[in-house]
Amino acid sequence: MSATTKNRPELDKMIEQFREGDELYVWRLDRLGRSLKNIIDLVLSLSDKGIIIKGITYGVDTSTMNGRLFLNIMASLYEYERELIRERTNAGLQSARARGRLGGRPKGYTAETISKLLLLRTVYKDVTKRPEDIYKPFGLTRATFYRYAKILDHHTDEEIKNIGIKKY
Repeated sequence: MSATTKNRPELDKMIEQFREGDELYVWRLDRLGRSLKNIIDLVLSLSDKGIIIKGITYGVDTSTMNGRLFLNIMASLYEYERELIRERTNAGLQSARARGRLGGRPKGYTAETISKLLLLRTVYKDVTKRPEDIYKPFGLTRATFYRYAKILDHHTDEEIKNIGIKKY
């Protein structure tokens, strides 16, 4: 499970099984958590129970003074790295949006979908029918039905036939 996830039931189960003197080996410290506070809180909690944490990659050992110092330095660097990645990602997304790129795969409709849209139009405007009575026979979900309804509200049959893989 991602180290960024707050609720990590498997980690919690493992920690419950630890006894004083046990050792927890982690590949890298950032696997314990990505924020400095999260890692430090976890390490302090385990240390209070007499559990030693050892990082395989960098040789961290919380049973020594140097190991605890190194753990704090590495945890700070991991948090810095995470924030740097987030900052770069957001800058890249903003730059792409400024150039008109929306991201994701292009929205497009198959010939089958276009046929469903055209058939759906015949019953869509029938106010006596509940939405479920309309979309279930077509094998659609509620969300897809409402997405299609937006198309039906804003496009003629001719426009729907020519939708192809246009972006909306």
